[in-house]
Amino acid sequence: MSLSAAAFKPQVRDALAAYLIAVADDELIIGHRHSEWTGFAPDIESDVALSSIAQEEIGHARLFYERACDLIGGDPDHVAFGRASAEFRNAVLTERPNGDWGYSMVRLFLYDRADHVRLDALASGALRPLADLASTVRREEKYHLMFGEQWLRRLASATEASRGRMQQALDRAWPEALGMFEPVPGQEELGADVVPVALAEQLFQWRQGVIAVLESVGLRLPAAKSVEGMGGRIGRHSDDLGTLLDEMTSVWRSDPQAKW
Repeated sequence: MSLSAAAFKPQVRDALAAYLIAVADDELIIGHRHSEWTGFAPDIESDVALSSIAQEEIGHARLFYERACDLIGGDPDHVAFGRASAEFRNAVLTERPNGDWGYSMVRLFLYDRADHVRLDALASGALRPLADLASTVRREEKYHLMFGEQWLRRLASATEASRGRMQQALDRAWPEALGMFEPVPGQEELGADVVPVALAEQLFQWRQGVIAVLESVGLRLPAAKSVEGMGGRIGRHSDDLGTLLDEMTSVWRSDPQAKW
């Protein structure tokens, strides 16, 4: 399932590695945020479920870091834990603090819908190692989609007050959710054999799927738009990411050469 650096022109190789790192960064950061709910979720079933989702997201991150390192060398652990926040390419949405359970579920719903569209696109590509990886990850992500949508429906349908809070969470998350579809620098170098579905089409597919669910539970699609260049793909992040990285990498930084 590895990628061969020799199979690509240097410019395309570097662009593909940057894209894979952005996917991995999304998975790593959202996985860490999910893990922060361990022991604090509303019920034991949700606690176990979200902890499992967090583990899977972090595991998926490692797979994508490994494929990036196939292309440009290096150690996946160092790529994951040894960079400054400005070197990360995750969507800003993933790095925001959890807030209340409602916001976390809105974010999970929006993120996993976008990730599903992205994985569908990669799985349909002609680059078999990457397509096979996306297909494998996509199978494991199905439960994430179900979990997020079920909680969104549950909270939006409980009471008028609950629906109002979910609408507030959606209004807050929406502009940064749109930022998930910002291109990574150099992404235009990737041909249709790698990512056969353009970002604009991925955004359209995501919006259509999200709108159908929101309308079914009485939530309104926010009118806010994303701010170009502020979605995280070019390294512009909130202070929240720096705080998160300080915590997330503290053990690794104590001994970067250790083998775990």
